[in-house]
Formats: sequence, C-alpha cells, structure tokens
Amino acid sequence: MKTSKFSQLSASIMANAIYAMKNFPVMLVNTILAPFGLLIIIFFVSHGTLLNVGILGGFILVMVNNGIAIQGDLTHLRNDMKLQDMLVSSPVSPAIYVAGIALSELVFSIPDLVVLSILAVIFIHLSAISALTIAAVMLLTFMFSISLGFFISTISRDVIEGWAFMGLISMVLSTLPPVYYPITYIPMPFRYIAYLSPTSFSAIIAQNSIGFVKFSSSFILISWIILILVSVALIVFAIKRSRWREE
Repeated sequence: MKTSKFSQLSASIMANAIYAMKNFPVMLVNTILAPFGLLIIIFFVSHGTLLNVGILGGFILVMVNNGIAIQGDLTHLRNDMKLQDMLVSSPVSPAIYVAGIALSELVFSIPDLVVLSILAVIFIHLSAISALTIAAVMLLTFMFSISLGFFISTISRDVIEGWAFMGLISMVLSTLPPVYYPITYIPMPFRYIAYLSPTSFSAIIAQNSIGFVKFSSSFILISWIILILVSVALIVFAIKRSRWREE
C-alpha cells in the first residue's frame, strides 16, 4: 500500500511538474519572475530599506501562487483530460490525488525558493528560530492556498474561468495585503481591512521573527492561532464541499 501511494505521488510529480518544466520552459520562467517583479519594485521604491521584508514577501507570494495554481491544473485534468472521471472508480483517493498535484506545485517552485533562500542568507542573516518560523508560516500558507485551489477546481467549469479565479485570489491574498511591506505602514482604520487576509498574519509573523517590526507576544500568538484556524477551516471546507464525483 505504501509503495502504491508513493508511486501515485511520484506519477503526479512527473506528469504535472517535470513534464511541464521540460516541455514548456516558458512556464518556469513566468513562475520565477512573479515574486521578483514586486521585490525589485519594493527595493527601488524603498531605496533598499524593505529588501529583507520583500524577500519574506516573495516566499509568501510563491506559496500562495503555487497553491492557488493547483486549481488550474486540476480543472484541466478534470475537464479536458477527464482524468478525474477515471480516478473516481480507482483506488486513488481525493487526498492522494490532491497531495500528488500539490507536491508537483512545490517542485515547480523550487527555483524560486532556492534563489529567495540565497537572498535571505545574504541579506537577512536568519537565525535557526527565524528560519523555522518562516518555514512553518510558508507551510501553513501553502496549505490554505492548496485547499482554496482544490475547492475552486471542483466548481470551475472551464480552465479559462479557473485562470480568472487564480488571478483574482492571487491579487487578494498576495498583492493587495501587506506582504511586501509592514502592516504598520497602513494607517488606521484601513489596517483592519488588511486583517481580513490570512496572508497579512503570515507576513506579520515572518517580519516579527527577523526583528524588522516588533509586536507583542499576545498579538503574535493570536496571529498564529488565526493562521492555523484558517488553514484547518479551509482544508475541512474543501473536503466537505468539493465535488469528487459528479452529481
């Protein structure tokens, strides 16, 4: 059983990530450029003072974009390739199916993560605790993004509609919220609007971990609780409401 599940996960990675990177390298170029475009803008606008925050924002954006991108792949496989119709009568469970595609998205993001990690080592000088904190934040961010992407893929009727959802959600979660800059730059009461996005709490925790901004311990604890609850809630929601079999 373990070998079978491992084979299923490996097949998903080969089909969805390795194949795409090998045969459509322009997709990889687009993925690499996405987080660094905003980082370059932030660097010049802030005269370099927000470079470390921008690097953290790049990590969060990569997790969001690659998590949400799963809906485009799943919609294509379900509607165009009719893969889901074959899988519903096979031993493959929705969890294994989504886990395999999710891992393929992580493989696709490796070039971004490698470059951002090098920049983080050079310009942020992360401690072990900071690195672990940022890794945990990235994992939670990826989890709720994957859950959103999976749910959207099951209600999206066409790949083009899925692209529209992807662009909208990516903007709402990674471009508009204070991901590439501190939330303290937003004046009150507009700051409360930023709290509506879970990625704001991802950025707050990450920025606090490197000492760029300092929040109270209670506020950081609340941010962790909110981020964890949002991740769990979206996973449960996706499982309960997503359509694996056509009605």
